Amino acid sequence: MELIEIKDFLDEKVNKYNRPEFIEDDPISIPRLYTKKEDIEIAAFLTAAIAWGRRDLILKSAKQLMSLLENAPCDFLLNASENEWSRFEAFYYRTFSSVDCLYFVKALKAIYLRQGGLEQLFTTRYQSGDIKPALVHFRSVFLSFEAPDRTSKHIANIEKGSSAKRLNMFLRWMVRKDNRGVDFGIWQSISSADLLLPLDVHTGNVSRQLGILKRKQNDIKAVDEIMLTLREFDAADPVKYDFALFSLGVNESF
Repeated sequence: MELIEIKDFLDEKVNKYNRPEFIEDDPISIPRLYTKKEDIEIAAFLTAAIAWGRRDLILKSAKQLMSLLENAPCDFLLNASENEWSRFEAFYYRTFSSVDCLYFVKALKAIYLRQGGLEQLFTTRYQSGDIKPALVHFRSVFLSFEAPDRTSKHIANIEKGSSAKRLNMFLRWMVRKDNRGVDFGIWQSISSADLLLPLDVHTGNVSRQLGILKRKQNDIKAVDEIMLTLREFDAADPVKYDFALFSLGVNESF
């Protein structure tokens, strides 16, 4: 297909899948349980952190994690007693162990107490036109609270080539706002134009079939390659095509 044909095709699929019906079996349904900004952010970040594998298992584990937070994530993190932190010792999801979980929630507490919260932390090094410094800075700060060695693998390192799929998905949820009822759009300080595709096996394979990705690895260089085309299609909101690419792979076996 020519580029204009690919754009028209993907625009059609965005319109089909960027709808509230998309939410039901997607991880974004977990932060959708909340209305307070800080609760949405924390629930979204923790859900995104374990968003790999079967979606039904992701949702089951994310709901369990929200229950451990007493379905009031921010209030629990800021006010729970030391004794209450032990409840996370029973949580795990695949390679995300209780050790990782306990560090994540304690790091989030520190970020809200010392760094002004997740939005402030991401925007500190955000530069208009480039989200990557924000991803690098976030990783550095998040792992700075005496993180166990094993936990570092759960926060993507784009400086070592990671596509940062889960972080970019989290940012899509927080930043994009198109009044379609899926993404939250509660962060005003980052532009949708600078978001990066949450590249995974589905979006990568579909992109290759469409001819907008030649690179074989699903790494940050592959993200950059795809983004060149997606920004041609819509410079202001290129990551809206995540709905099309992902759903073509998952729902239509494209």
